[in-house]
Amino acid sequence: MNIVDTHAHLFLEEFTHDLPQVIQRARNAGVTRIFMPAIDSTTLKPLLEVCDAYPDYCFPMIGLHPTSVTDTFRQELAIVEAELDAARRYVAVGEIGMDLYWDKTYLKEQQQALEMQINLALQYNLPVVLHCREAFTYIYKVLEPYRHTALRGIFHSFTGTIEDAAYIMQYPGFLFGINGVVTFKKSTLPEVLETIPLERIVLETDSPYLTPMPHRGKRNESAHVRDVLYKVAEIYQTSPDKVAERTSTTALEVFGKLR
Repeated sequence: MNIVDTHAHLFLEEFTHDLPQVIQRARNAGVTRIFMPAIDSTTLKPLLEVCDAYPDYCFPMIGLHPTSVTDTFRQELAIVEAELDAARRYVAVGEIGMDLYWDKTYLKEQQQALEMQINLALQYNLPVVLHCREAFTYIYKVLEPYRHTALRGIFHSFTGTIEDAAYIMQYPGFLFGINGVVTFKKSTLPEVLETIPLERIVLETDSPYLTPMPHRGKRNESAHVRDVLYKVAEIYQTSPDKVAERTSTTALEVFGKLR
């Protein structure tokens, strides 16, 4: 089985002591590629070290996470742009977006940072990986001027409503990142996914976060994307092999890694 984990943070300290074992378990579970988003400039070194240690298996993105946006965000984005200009190894601009769950202090700055990074993605012909938490309305306002551009990417950890899904589907280049949340008992995602074609979703873990059932309460890791896959297959009433094949092909297409 060929499964792609489109979103994992295996460079964080939670994996410092057993990363080789984590990677091996992912391989054993059928995971053939792992895509890893940056958080801010402090994570670049460990992110690139992991990708260097596992070439052609772990792939880096670069971007400024919305919860890392402060009044100094322009300095952070200067680093993002310099990295994109100097090393075209990044497969996406991410993880970017808006997060108003914890704090709305830097709402305007989050909007500005998102727009600037969207323009970087278009400039370098890269997809974006969008983080959206309690911010759909604001993100839609930022996205609207780009409706008819080449902008493409993934709404990471999608947990929106049927109405949110319908809006996103108006952007043909955008996909839905589905992770362990879909396995939670109170999740409404199964009903929402019934309105989304399988061709528009990709699988992810967001490791070490959002651990799927039946592993809740433990650290998440890329091998657990298999549990997400089985739940998605159940929702679409199709075989896990078909879901693996379709979502993996879709993921590799958006990241430009079909070869």
